[in-house]
Amino acid sequence: MAAAVPVGVRSLMDRLWSHGHAAYVVGGSIRDTLIGRPASDWDLATDARPDRLLSILPGAVYENQFGTVAVREGTDGGASVVHEITTFRTDHEYADFRRPHRVEFGDDIRLDLARRDFTVNAMAWGADAPPPGGRTLERPGPAAQLIDPFGGVDDGAARTVRAVGEPALRFGEDALRMVRAVRLATTLAFTIEPATLAAIRAQAGLARHLSGERVAAELEKLLAAERPSSGLALLAETELLAVLLPELAEQAGVPQNKLPGDDLWAHTLRTVDAAPAARPVVRLAALLHDVGKPATIDDGPFRGHEVVGAELARAIMDRLRQPKVVTERVVHLVRQHMFTYEETWSDAAVRRFIQRVGIAALPDLLALREADNVGSGSDPETRGLAALRSRVRAELDASNALDRGGLAVHGDDLMAALGIPAGPTLGRILDELLERVIADPGLNDRPTLLLLAESMLAEDE
Repeated sequence: MAAAVPVGVRSLMDRLWSHGHAAYVVGGSIRDTLIGRPASDWDLATDARPDRLLSILPGAVYENQFGTVAVREGTDGGASVVHEITTFRTDHEYADFRRPHRVEFGDDIRLDLARRDFTVNAMAWGADAPPPGGRTLERPGPAAQLIDPFGGVDDGAARTVRAVGEPALRFGEDALRMVRAVRLATTLAFTIEPATLAAIRAQAGLARHLSGERVAAELEKLLAAERPSSGLALLAETELLAVLLPELAEQAGVPQNKLPGDDLWAHTLRTVDAAPAARPVVRLAALLHDVGKPATIDDGPFRGHEVVGAELARAIMDRLRQPKVVTERVVHLVRQHMFTYEETWSDAAVRRFIQRVGIAALPDLLALREADNVGSGSDPETRGLAALRSRVRAELDASNALDRGGLAVHGDDLMAALGIPAGPTLGRILDELLERVIADPGLNDRPTLLLLAESMLAEDE
């Protein structure tokens, strides 16, 4: 551990020790270092109270009522690094299954570790305050050591997620810990030990008390895993999925004409795994792309499921309190994912496809279709995807107008030249001009478009 701790973090620990306080590295950075993963967040814990930390560390900011102080320390490749230092504490009164109503600051690192969620997160590396008298050549300062009261080292080596103490008590304190157990098992390729897993199944209903934001944060991390399907399957197995995302839980058992013996939920899992991890919006869309199928199983079957699915996807994204821009993109991808390409499409048809989808959303939609193909047991480029991708690229390279911004005239031009006021009429004329230009790119010059707009205006009179 000594060699792995960054210089800036050691500097903060030295500063705390020199002022007579305990200093420990805690949490995921120790876990990741011990199992051979790159560690990123180097958080610290100390017996110093927040007001004392603010006096010791100029520029530090007291972040919340739970005793966390943020310190901007040094640089890493030219970018400043923010470390969180939290006062030892003991939580009390978890009445809402989400957060402590009250905390008490403490003086013992072992008591602080005892309130943490899982054994692999309940380790610390550092030392208590040095004895009075300061440092000398004979007394160079405290010797840091690993504190592991709950067997986190052994569980890390066994790649096991185990609750600290009694699992039911830990999950009763904060129901998010059940979701976090699944996320850690997924992202670390761990298994959840039997007693902890049984407690999750027994108390899954507590997850209904969680806020959308907290669930979304864990879901985002789970979907970033190499194989998110393992975690999604675990959510379903433990009944957490039925509580948090009941629309997806309904996919189990819904028959699919894809791979023999597979149901709709299996198809969704394969599609999510096939979606690129570097595109989190696509992975979210892959998770939700067929969410409308259970409700439309008798309509064709599944006729119009993309329309129903888009509505359900919006409701889910709103429930998870996702940013509007993310919600709109995911809903749009779900709505558009059932496009059908034919080799007989004209160039104008390809341009209309681009216009309908939107240039910005095209890469995501094509990536979603590729993942959907894989999830259906097909080649990624099947259903003419390779040909469509090539034709789309050709149209984009030709710099043809594919949206209003590509027109040779804009709203201000029509308002100034033809006296058209801002409003629905102006928008309709711009849309009609775009449709004409998509059909015939040669029309896209200012004089021609002004004449066309003038004739359209005359038709309204």
